[in-house]
Amino acid sequence: MAEVATSTVLVRYFAAAAEAAGVEQESLPAVPTVGELRAVLIARYGDAMARVLASGSFLVDGVVSRDNSQRVGLTADVLPPFAGG
Repeated sequence: MAEVATSTVLVRYFAAAAEAAGVEQESLPAVPTVGELRAVLIARYGDAMARVLASGSFLVDGVVSRDNSQRVGLTADVLPPFAGG
C-alpha cells in the first residue's frame, strides 16, 4: 500500500508545551519524522520549547514516541513530562 503524503500536520500542545508555543494547536507544514518536527518546534519557539522537548514526548497518531526516526502522520501531540502522584 502506498503512503499518502500530507501537506500539513496538526500539532496539539499540552500544559508546558502549550505555554511555550502560546497556542493549544496549530497546523504546520508536514515533516517526515519526529526529529524534524522537534527541530521545527525549537526553531519556532526557542529555549522554552527546547526545555519541554528535552524530557517530554510526542504522541504521533496515537502512539507515544521519543524516537526521532518515528514517522509523523496527520497529528502529533506534544506532551510535557508528567509528574507521578
